[in-house]
Amino acid sequence: MSDSSFSCDSRSVRLVDGLLLAPRIELLGITKQYPAVRANENVDLIVAPGEIHAVLGENGAGKSTLMKIIYGAVRPDAGEIRWEGDSVEIASPAAARKRGIGMVFQHFSLFETLTVGENIALALDEPFDLKTLSKRIREVSADYGLDIDPQRHVHSLTVGERQRVEIVRCLLQNPRLLIMDEPTSVLTPQAVRKLFETLRRLAAEGCSILYISHKLDEIQELCDTATVMRSGRVTGHVKPKGETQASLAQLMVGHSLPDYTRREHNPGAVLLAVKELSVESDDPFGTSLRDVSFGVHAGEIFGIAGVSGNGQAELLSALSGEKRGVRADAVTICGSAAGRLGAGGRRALGFGFVPEERLGRGAVPAMTLSENALLTAHRQQMVSSGWIKAGAMRAFAKRCIEAFDVRCGGSEALAQSLSGGNLQKYIMGREILQAPKVLVVAQPTWGVDVGASAFIRQQLLDLSARGVAILVISEELEELFDICDRIAVLARGRLSPVRLKSDTGTEEIGMWMAGLFGEEGGALATSQGQLTTSRHIQLHT
Repeated sequence: MSDSSFSCDSRSVRLVDGLLLAPRIELLGITKQYPAVRANENVDLIVAPGEIHAVLGENGAGKSTLMKIIYGAVRPDAGEIRWEGDSVEIASPAAARKRGIGMVFQHFSLFETLTVGENIALALDEPFDLKTLSKRIREVSADYGLDIDPQRHVHSLTVGERQRVEIVRCLLQNPRLLIMDEPTSVLTPQAVRKLFETLRRLAAEGCSILYISHKLDEIQELCDTATVMRSGRVTGHVKPKGETQASLAQLMVGHSLPDYTRREHNPGAVLLAVKELSVESDDPFGTSLRDVSFGVHAGEIFGIAGVSGNGQAELLSALSGEKRGVRADAVTICGSAAGRLGAGGRRALGFGFVPEERLGRGAVPAMTLSENALLTAHRQQMVSSGWIKAGAMRAFAKRCIEAFDVRCGGSEALAQSLSGGNLQKYIMGREILQAPKVLVVAQPTWGVDVGASAFIRQQLLDLSARGVAILVISEELEELFDICDRIAVLARGRLSPVRLKSDTGTEEIGMWMAGLFGEEGGALATSQGQLTTSRHIQLHT
């Protein structure tokens, strides 16, 4: 089968075996107004059969709202949708699925108390047998390199594993239009390659793909065309393969991105020390930690890489105070044994924490930004004699919104109304404004646009320059090599050797992510993790 695309009467059509095919979907003048913001304004979009079409824009540009309109999860206030040449109304996600439209959401739509198989079954409109469906889930997930156990309950899954469920659930529906909103945010490089192979195969078979990602290298590699949005409007159309990452970034944010500013300084004392930490996972499908040891110095950014599900959740729980019962000296914060302290006790020692799950753990979706400020920043003069000071809450939230360029409807906007990147900036700002001595951050730029990502990384660099000890747990190797001073890998519950950034590379770290660092890894990690003044570390060079 041979095909080519061209424009005719302002419509994108595809020539397949000599036949002209109408666009798979057209959006004409789509507008959506929310109380505090106009998410979409007079948006036009055309996607041809078999086309992989990117939608680019910074957080809050209106991309996700537009995709939800196509999927029937949001109704537009004005405009027209044409499906294969016919004007249609997509009243609900069920109606969208009947037309062959599938969507992988950035924020997951899963029921935590149900199993993977039960969650996927809920998206199927035809009758099913759960046993047969489970077998199909195993086969399809393995074929796509997204292995997942259909018997596991969703509440036991890491963020990366939940992302796999969303993707597999969508692929099982054999869609004719597949919408993917940040599908690779928490996938390994190997899984991304496998996913791209799958998407190219689907496109070759005629499936159209709308692809949203802030990873510009992915856009260049995968997508045929791209529509650029800014502040709810379409500002241009480009061929990604003919652009540079710098030019794409400038189209998205309207200006060139600044280089990171690093300040030279020497490390101080170890402010966060983990010593021979062993934790049995409460989840039968989880990963237990085995003798994990490392230290994070004042003024240092220490990075831990790894594939989701290798003990990151257990480590974060043990560090944040959610998981207690370990030895008191297994976790030391600013010289004080904290292993048996709860989250509040650790925060009182100067501990700050940004979890990987923004909605539900980092912020309560149905609460306002000022109310969410109270949850972790109540020590910032928001409570007096047991009374909550509403004015202080709002003032702190406004300060955070202004200092971290959070685009929202003000301090009383609900957390769930913010885009992923803007909510992440708010949560990061909430922790940083409390002036922590130790900050643990998980997946700091997951699903965040290039502009916001650069801003967040610069904030972490500035914070370390002020003497804060920062631990970053991320699956983004580029991110870790951008900002970290030392890097290790957590694989199968064990910590690899620790390397200075200058002494390693993505190839070695990638091998370690597969657990290939030998039996000596734990011992080496211990000796490296307890490194103090015996070895000089050159930071921010």
